[in-house]
Amino acid sequence: MDIADLRFFDCVARVGNMNRAAAELNTVQSNVTARIRNLEHDLGVVLFHRHSRGVEVTAAGEVLLPYARQVMTLLGDARKAVTQDGAPEGPLSLGALETVLALHLAPVLSEFAGAHPAVDLSIQTGTSRELVEMVLAHGVEGALVCGPVAHPDLEATPVFREDLCIVARRDGRSLDQVLGAPGVRQLVLRLGCSYRQRLEDVLARRGVVGVRTLEFGTLDAIRAGVAAGVGITLMPRRLVTRVWGEAGLALHPLEPGEGLVTTDYIRRKSSYVSPAQQAFLDALTRDPPIRMAG
Repeated sequence: MDIADLRFFDCVARVGNMNRAAAELNTVQSNVTARIRNLEHDLGVVLFHRHSRGVEVTAAGEVLLPYARQVMTLLGDARKAVTQDGAPEGPLSLGALETVLALHLAPVLSEFAGAHPAVDLSIQTGTSRELVEMVLAHGVEGALVCGPVAHPDLEATPVFREDLCIVARRDGRSLDQVLGAPGVRQLVLRLGCSYRQRLEDVLARRGVVGVRTLEFGTLDAIRAGVAAGVGITLMPRRLVTRVWGEAGLALHPLEPGEGLVTTDYIRRKSSYVSPAQQAFLDALTRDPPIRMAG
């Protein structure tokens, strides 16, 4: 087993097909198949189930996959550590909540891109759960997620602070009246969204049960649904006032301490921090209102 075998294995596991893996690896399908068979023979286990549509990772393959990715990441980090001269450059892959991207990152990205033109920055959005998993799986180098984050393999740096509120249609009703209305619905992003979990906790503490959940794919869709009276949601106050606009919306504050949330920048503790990643973190934490904005 060598690094090339693991690289072929990871690619096949990711794309689920020998032919597609061969194209991505710039080789022929027979070479990919031979590499995988040699790796299976070396380990004495079957790594893939073959079927008409491609391949599927076996239980043994699932065990090997994080180790393979960790080895490749470690070797990549070693190469970066000895070849980079301290100037931020090269690829930098990060993740962020959509709300953070909308609220905070425009000035950071403008500053960062102007100061470090040799860095090729890419940002993926997702829920906090998805982003944590991406960092742990070496899919991105770091991510901005809803805190607090407590994981033995992650280092978390608080960056922003937000005041959450319940958002409903503006119709003159109090929060108690809104939550006490029959058939109240919560408008949320997909499972794994931290604001979704917090809204469920807020409602539970108020004895509101049996709330129907409607999932939306974007923040704009949630805003339109709330303004139309379809249901309620939980969002940072500044998202509503600065990005959405308050037309047709009512903001209901939460109890002191109940609605305060931090956004943490997370990365793997054992990973190499490239000059590009360090420069980005410096830009995040340098000046108000970027640092712990309220």
